[in-house]
Amino acid sequence: MGKPAAVVWDRSFLGYDLGGDHPLNPVRLDLTIRLATALGVLEGVELRVPQPAGDDEIELVHKPGYLSAVQAAPTAGWDVGHGLGTPDNPVFERMHEASALVVGGSLVAARAIASGEADRAVNIAGGLHHAMPDSAAGFCVYNDCAVAIEWLLRSGVERVAYVDVDVHHGDGVQTAFWDDPRVLTISLHQHPMSLWPGTGWAGEVGGAGAEGSAVNVPLPAGTRDGGWMRAFQATVPSLLRAFRPQVLVTQCGVDTHKEDPLADLSLSVDGHRSIYQAFRDLVDEHGYKWLALGGGGYELLRVVPRSWTHLLATVLDRDVDPDRPLPADWVAHATRIAPEWPLPASMTDGCDAGYQPWGGDAEEPVDKAIRETRRAVFPLHGLDPDDPRD
Repeated sequence: MGKPAAVVWDRSFLGYDLGGDHPLNPVRLDLTIRLATALGVLEGVELRVPQPAGDDEIELVHKPGYLSAVQAAPTAGWDVGHGLGTPDNPVFERMHEASALVVGGSLVAARAIASGEADRAVNIAGGLHHAMPDSAAGFCVYNDCAVAIEWLLRSGVERVAYVDVDVHHGDGVQTAFWDDPRVLTISLHQHPMSLWPGTGWAGEVGGAGAEGSAVNVPLPAGTRDGGWMRAFQATVPSLLRAFRPQVLVTQCGVDTHKEDPLADLSLSVDGHRSIYQAFRDLVDEHGYKWLALGGGGYELLRVVPRSWTHLLATVLDRDVDPDRPLPADWVAHATRIAPEWPLPASMTDGCDAGYQPWGGDAEEPVDKAIRETRRAVFPLHGLDPDDPRD
């Protein structure tokens, strides 16, 4: 890596707090930064402080009437509409300001890349990929991923690839760029028959004039590290080579973990680490700029802090030994937060994240997903869906 990576962080991100016992608890962000700091991952790194995105920037993706609804929601009546005030997306004080700050954080990262200051940038508070142009959805008020991509396009970037590894389909980003051939959206997620939002089928390939710009790999429940990585390697590298993006935007949700309470894939922290390293390999091989964002992840103490510390370490080329013990000070702090919650001892789950490459003829459940996706989109990119060399 040449230029130092840009890391966006400020404790003000913790204001995006949906309250009560909502699964998206900002403590996961605080614990991640504390762990990365304790392990030396952020030593000497000048953290970039986010500024709230302006209305004009948020309106690159969202409708003005929706912004008005978000701004008014905390003092409005009970029926504010636009997906607000639901159990998934409860109204909270300073909701617009907190949501605009998340968007602003991803824009700070995007600007660092567009200006040439950094070739890589990361905002773990970002990745709110479900928000739609006129509504909140899936814990997401504003779609920072889509705003950052649209901003990059308007700043002169010609092609952006977005790869979403959250357990849920990246529906909001797919919707935002459905008709835009300049953006390739790829989402690997739990099969829509068994998980919200029920979209992300292999046959969803993009709108008229942009066929092939949307790619979906719906994975069967229970998929483990090896199967997940086989699906990734059988689809993503070939498509990126064909598309030739200048910037790779990754949504790095960690709710694919076997302990996550909201979904049913079975990855490990070791699998997450291998995903981030696979992204880095692609970036290094092809010279992409890399904007990494956070996303889902609801095992707040055992999973998210370790996985996203590995993400930060990978982006910064400061890899953490999986066998590294968790620092005593961090363990003590986490124990004060949740005294009854058993914590792992180290930065690994002790899992082998190796995989068997797809050969075109395997019959594991995940191979059906691979075939369906390749047959749906590979011909649209001039690739042979049945040739494992493509």
